[in-house]
Amino acid sequence: MPHRSKYQQLPTEAINPATLGIDKASAADIIELMLNDDRKVLAAVQREKPRIATGVEIIVESVRRGGRVIFVGAGTSGRLGIVESAEMPTTFGTDPNLVHAVMAGGKNAFLHTKEGAEDSYEDGARALTRLKPSKKDVVVGVSASGMTPYVRGGLTRARKAGAKIIFVTCDPRTELQTFVDLTIAPAVGPEVIAGSTRLKAGTATKLVLNMLTTAAMVRIGKTYGNLMVDLHTGSEKARDRARRIIAMVTGLDDTQSDKLLVKARWNVKAAIVMQKTKGGYTQATARLRKAHDSVREAIGEDIEPRLRELLHLDPSDSGST
Repeated sequence: MPHRSKYQQLPTEAINPATLGIDKASAADIIELMLNDDRKVLAAVQREKPRIATGVEIIVESVRRGGRVIFVGAGTSGRLGIVESAEMPTTFGTDPNLVHAVMAGGKNAFLHTKEGAEDSYEDGARALTRLKPSKKDVVVGVSASGMTPYVRGGLTRARKAGAKIIFVTCDPRTELQTFVDLTIAPAVGPEVIAGSTRLKAGTATKLVLNMLTTAAMVRIGKTYGNLMVDLHTGSEKARDRARRIIAMVTGLDDTQSDKLLVKARWNVKAAIVMQKTKGGYTQATARLRKAHDSVREAIGEDIEPRLRELLHLDPSDSGST
């Protein structure tokens, strides 16, 4: 009797009929095969748009209640969660405690694969236990195959704590759909190289995670228009961006923007509010707190017309929804 694998029916393990002879192809032809396959990714993610939007609102509600976002994954999926976690403070000025990520094999597995780590349900549960999840938190499980034991262990622990659970996978048929609050499952189909989920599955997952975190941060006031006003200014590049943002929003020149930022302790949001309201730093930060950390609400001014003017765009052709 032939061996029956529990993995062989997974979409991520299927054989791609379009690339059966890839080992005979030239470099240019391999690239063309990959480009043709990658074109399917955006359509697959587009079909998940309503569920991604729901996921954003789940995260926003959690953060507004004082909860955290916790990613749990293994392999490529785990690394993508760690990237999201690492980039939130620098991009949006978030507290380092707001977004966490754990992956099978621990931090060392980010650079050096630890074979078999993804198979431990218990390790996933222990990793979440160390973070002490609560009902305020939202846990995002990431598993291309939809059946990684490490992820399941983490999500089970999160469920016991009452946390909201979002599951990102590339298998729409995953049985975990009945166990989580929301499943986002872009069906990208078989990979160019069978089972290599760092390809289409990884790209689709990265898109979904980018949308979940970015849209959630925008919704809680981390941008003003599409300007990164909650950025950390620890590098010269970031400080230069801060000066340019102040100049664009207020009309001040570089020297004046620099002086304002110094007075605002390099807090871009506070600097904008200080200039627009002619108040001091303490008044500006208080005003921001009252406005739920939104620059738009704090000063009662829409930045889009100003930006459209600077970009020489038709003011009547607004891209807002």
